[in-house]
Amino acid sequence: MWNEFKSFAFKGNAFDLAIGVIIGAAFSRIVDGIVNLIIMPIIGAVTGGLNFDNYFLALSGNVTATNLVEAQKQGAVLGYGAFITIVVNFLIVAFVLFQLVKVANRLKKAEPPPPAPAPSRSEELLSEIRDALKARSGT
Repeated sequence: MWNEFKSFAFKGNAFDLAIGVIIGAAFSRIVDGIVNLIIMPIIGAVTGGLNFDNYFLALSGNVTATNLVEAQKQGAVLGYGAFITIVVNFLIVAFVLFQLVKVANRLKKAEPPPPAPAPSRSEELLSEIRDALKARSGT
């Protein structure tokens, strides 16, 4: 049983998938940092100092707070500003991954195809026999 598990976990796609998930999580943190610490403040400055994270719509009459965290404590709110931040985050990740795939595909195309293997001795003999039979039937 241990050998079967080891074979499953460390061969093929399972191990590659685990590495991909770990790298993806690390990459996600980098993108979150770029979005939250660089891009969204720039967008906020361009739009007059707006902070999208605190944009919400109160769904309850009890909500009187002016920021999202406090409003969520008071009742139901629709946090569309945080959703805007998440959408921008997704678009950046999608664009970066699109660019990475384009570069990877370009590199794959740049590699010349491997040369065709030379025919084996058996194949050469069969070709000679074929050519001889063609020549015999043609004359």
